[in-house]
Amino acid sequence: MSETGAEKDAVPTGAAGSDAAADGAPDWEKRFRAPRVSLPDWAEDAPQRSLFVANATGTYELYAWDRETGAQRQVTDRPNGTTDGALSPDGEWIWWFDDTDGDEFGVWRRQPFGGGADEPAVPGLAGSYPAGLALGRDGGPVVVGRSTDEDGSTIHVVPPGAGQPVEIYRHRESAGVGDLSHDGTLIAVEHTEHGDAMHSALRVIRPDGSAVAELDDTKGGTVELGLEVLGFAPVAGDTRLLIGHQRRGRWEPLVWDVASGEESDLALGLPGDVSAEWYPDGSALLIAHGFEARGELFRYDLASGGLTRIDTPKGSVSGATARPDGSVEYMWSSAAEPSVVRSTAGGVVLDPPGMKAPKSVPVEDVWVEGPGGRIHALVQRPAGATGPLPTVFEVHGGPTWHDSDSFAAGPAAWIDHGYAVVRVNYRGSTGYGREWTDALKHRVGLIELEDIAAVREWAVSSGLADPDRLVLAGGSWGGYLTLLGLGTQPGAWAVGLAAVPVADYVTAYHDEMEALKAMDRTLLGGTPEEVPDRFRASSPLTYVDEVKAPVYISAGVNDPRCPIRQIDNYVDRLAARGAVHEVYRYDAGHGSLVVDERIKQVALELDFAARHLEPAAGREA
Repeated sequence: MSETGAEKDAVPTGAAGSDAAADGAPDWEKRFRAPRVSLPDWAEDAPQRSLFVANATGTYELYAWDRETGAQRQVTDRPNGTTDGALSPDGEWIWWFDDTDGDEFGVWRRQPFGGGADEPAVPGLAGSYPAGLALGRDGGPVVVGRSTDEDGSTIHVVPPGAGQPVEIYRHRESAGVGDLSHDGTLIAVEHTEHGDAMHSALRVIRPDGSAVAELDDTKGGTVELGLEVLGFAPVAGDTRLLIGHQRRGRWEPLVWDVASGEESDLALGLPGDVSAEWYPDGSALLIAHGFEARGELFRYDLASGGLTRIDTPKGSVSGATARPDGSVEYMWSSAAEPSVVRSTAGGVVLDPPGMKAPKSVPVEDVWVEGPGGRIHALVQRPAGATGPLPTVFEVHGGPTWHDSDSFAAGPAAWIDHGYAVVRVNYRGSTGYGREWTDALKHRVGLIELEDIAAVREWAVSSGLADPDRLVLAGGSWGGYLTLLGLGTQPGAWAVGLAAVPVADYVTAYHDEMEALKAMDRTLLGGTPEEVPDRFRASSPLTYVDEVKAPVYISAGVNDPRCPIRQIDNYVDRLAARGAVHEVYRYDAGHGSLVVDERIKQVALELDFAARHLEPAAGREA
C-alpha cells in the first residue's frame, strides 16, 4: 500500500487531522498536518472489507474499514509507522510487514480483520527484505518473496493448512513474486537472472517449483526490453496473465495465456506509458495512461476492443482500482489541488474530517533542448511573482521515477517562502519512453546533471531564476545528484540540500540492500572492483574537495538504501577542510512516516537556505 488512499466522515481522527494541532501554523505546515489517506485496497472475495493508510495519529499507519457498517479501526501502531500491508482474499486477515525503525528488514505478521493479537504470518521464515507477497484464497497457498545478502532472492510457498514454508526458487540476482492465479495453481515470478536489474524477465511456475512458461524479451541476444507482471485474470480456471512490455519503446499491456502461450497484444494507440489491471469479472481492463507528467484512465473492453475514457480532472492519477459494481476508485491530485480519493459512482470516497490542506499554485510546462533531447521541466512560482527569484531545483529520486503534475507539500513550502521551484525529468526518468529511461548507463549521475544544467541555463536566461540564489536539493537519488552536482558544478549553486543521499558510492554499494547492489551493477556495468573508474567518476566523494556551496545533509540512521556509514565518510571530508555544512541524523530509515519529523526536516532546510542565501529569500509571515 502507498502512504497516501470510501464513506464520508468514515476516517478516524487524531493529531494529524485535528484543527487544534495546526492552529496558528503557517500554510506550509498545515499541508503536512492535514489528514491524508491512501487509495483503499479491498478483499477480492469480500469487497466490503478494505485496508488503507492514514496519518490520523500523526504517524502513517494501517487502518481496517468495513464498508457495510462504516466501522474503522487502527491496525498497526509503531513509533516509526507502517505502510506495507495486504488483505487476504476472504477479508479475514490483514498481513503487515514488521521491520525495525524503518530498516526494511523484517518479517510478515498478520492480524484478524476484526481485531486481535498479531501473530507471525510465516513462522518458519527468518527476517529478510520483502520481495513480493501473494495470498491464496479458500485456504490456498501463500507465496512469499525474500531477499537477503546471504541468500540473494528466494521464493517460498506455504501450503494449505499453514504447513512449513517450502523454498521453490533461489537465485543470486534480483527476483520477486508477481502474482498467484485465482485457483492457486500458478505463480508468476519476475526475475533478472540475466543480470540486468532494470529489465525483468518472467517465469510462471507451479507451487512445487516446476516451470510452466517463460517470457524473456531480448534484442540481439541481450536483454534490453523489460517485462512486468500486472496480474492473473480474477476468474477461476483462467490462465490469462496480464503483463507489461516495452516492445514499442514504452510500457504497454499484453494478455498472455500461460497455458497455450498465446499473446494478445493491446495496441491502444496511446502516446505515453500504459499500465492496466483487470475489472473483477475479467471482461475488461482498467487502463492507466501517463503522458508528459499527467495521468488519465480508460476502460478497455476485451471482447469488442473498445477503449472508453473515464472522466477525471487534469492532473495526476496516482492509483486506481475497479470495484465489483463496475465503478472505479482513484487517487487524484494536481500541483495546485491536494490529493483526494474519488469514485466514478460520484463523490469522494474517503473524506477525512478536520482541516483541509491549503492549495498551492499550478505548474507550468517547460521544454528545454538538452544534450540527449528535449527535457521536460515543471515550474512553479509564487502567485504574481516576477523574476529573477530565488529558485530551488528540487530533484526527484529513483532514478527510475518522474515528477508529475501532482500535489506535494515540500515544493509548496518553498513557494510559500518566495522561491520558484523547478523539477526536471532528466534522462533516466520514467514516463518519456524506454530510450529516455535507459540512457542512464555507465556515466551515472553525470548524465542527469547535464540535463539539470541545461534547464538551469534556461531558468537564468529566461529571467525566472536569480543566478546568485540557486538551491540544488533532493532526496534519495535526488540527494545523490545534489551532492554530485555541488562537486562537479561548484560555481552553479549557492546552497545544497541533500536528504538520505548516496555520498560515497563505493561504500554505499557494499553496505546497501542486495536489490540495490544489483541495480548498481546494471547501471555502472559491474561492481566497484570490476569497474572502479566508473564508480569513482560517479561518486560525490570524488569531488568533495571542490564543493564551494554550504551543504545541508539529513540522514536516517537505519537507512538500508543510502546507509549512514557512507554519508559519514563524506561529512568527515567536508569537516576536514572546514567546509560550511550541517548534518541532521534521525532515528528512522529512508525517510520518515512521522508527520512532526517531516515538518522538522522541511523547517531545517528552509532555515538553512535562508541563512546562506544573500539576500535571504522572503519568509511567510
